[in-house]
Amino acid sequence: MSCDFLKEANPGIQGLMPYQPGKPVDEVARELGLDPARIIKLASNENPHGPSPGALEAIQGELSELTRYPDGSGFRLKQLLSHELSISARQITLGNGSNDLLDLIARCWLAPGRNAVYSEYAFAVYPIATQAAGAEHKVVPANNWGHDLEAMAEAVDEQTSVIFVANPNNPTGTWLSEKQLREFLDQVPERVLVVLDEAYFEYVEESVYPDGLKLLDDYPNLIVCRTFSKAYGLAGLRVGYSLSSTQIAETLNRVRQPFNANALALVAAEAAYRDQDYLQKSVVTNKAGLLQLEMAFRELSLDYIPSVGNFICVQVDDGEKVNEALLKEGVIVRPLRPYRMPNHLRVSVGLPEENQQFIDALTRVL
Repeated sequence: MSCDFLKEANPGIQGLMPYQPGKPVDEVARELGLDPARIIKLASNENPHGPSPGALEAIQGELSELTRYPDGSGFRLKQLLSHELSISARQITLGNGSNDLLDLIARCWLAPGRNAVYSEYAFAVYPIATQAAGAEHKVVPANNWGHDLEAMAEAVDEQTSVIFVANPNNPTGTWLSEKQLREFLDQVPERVLVVLDEAYFEYVEESVYPDGLKLLDDYPNLIVCRTFSKAYGLAGLRVGYSLSSTQIAETLNRVRQPFNANALALVAAEAAYRDQDYLQKSVVTNKAGLLQLEMAFRELSLDYIPSVGNFICVQVDDGEKVNEALLKEGVIVRPLRPYRMPNHLRVSVGLPEENQQFIDALTRVL
């Protein structure tokens, strides 16, 4: 090939590495010659219960309409969210998962000559979206694996356009209280957007944990992002939403791709959101699973980072080495070298028997 098309790409994209998802079960089975039925995947923070029965029924009812484009405005889902959250539908933006919304935000407000502020050990999409938009990174050192909000506020300068805050944070599972968040938002200039990523919002039960929705009236520069991929069990359909001022939502819609939420995702999300029994079961299972894993780590004398998400980070001597050994045992977890945490593994909470299979495998490996 006579032309190097990577060199012809936008400068920010030239230095990017692709996002690394958790390995699929079939890939591990092929590579290691294992029986797929004996492999468990605890790598991608997925809901272990499978989808809501209501979501499956809604999908079945929509299949005959697959020749039609979906409702590009997502009217019914937005009306449901509007009613349940007591917010105008004009303040809701739908995305192909919340990752899509993070990218839309970067495309709207980040560019060469601007910068984004985010924490060390924060979600990998923040630097990808920032760099792809040609903007600079301002990565603030973490405080005890979590966000140092005071240092993040101090990092803001005249070129800062966006601040990404994950609450709870992925991959560390750390979280911020409402008092901490409000004190931080009070320091941020009104012109700087704060993206509050609440992908794991539904799992958190701490009384002082903030509901980002309730902060919108006080902070017009706030965008709250949520997803149906985790607690609502629809990771495979990719549907998320953001809550913001009407002006911010209208700006996002200028670059949002037509039909970015597909027809099956829209009806499934609506049904899943109505299925509160499924949501509660997911939360209860997750809480018990975190306790099960924490107890095992203590018995194995392993340090771990307390988490309020549906995952937990555990420290081992060599994350990559232990991960490879676990794969041979038929257990898929997430090594965190890409997050500059080479001695940690992130383990998603599974069903009790899946958690135990991981614990047994980890015990053998160690």
